[in-house]
Amino acid sequence: MFNHNPFLKIGDWVKGESRDGQLIIGYIENLNHIEDLVSIKIVTSDKEETIGKTVQMLTHQVKSLPAATVNNKEQIRALIDLALSTGDEEWFLELTAKLKSMEQLVKEAIY
Repeated sequence: MFNHNPFLKIGDWVKGESRDGQLIIGYIENLNHIEDLVSIKIVTSDKEETIGKTVQMLTHQVKSLPAATVNNKEQIRALIDLALSTGDEEWFLELTAKLKSMEQLVKEAIY
């Protein structure tokens, strides 16, 4: 089989539409290059009962989401909550370090 999207990798955030028309946003848990499939942990969907489940989709059914730019502490805190809910320890540590860095800059600016 031909890999329609060779740039996908585990951990990427993607959006897609299943064969039955379900719209999903989630992150890639597994790739099967031989069968051209991705396993996606659903974080948001128009069918609430599928949130939190993992589905398999063909790579051509999904598109990578752009990396989010975080501009303030509230956005980082929301992403920290998401990292906790998805069990992504590496992302959690990265975000908490960024939050501490921002708080340190604020302290230095005040004093």
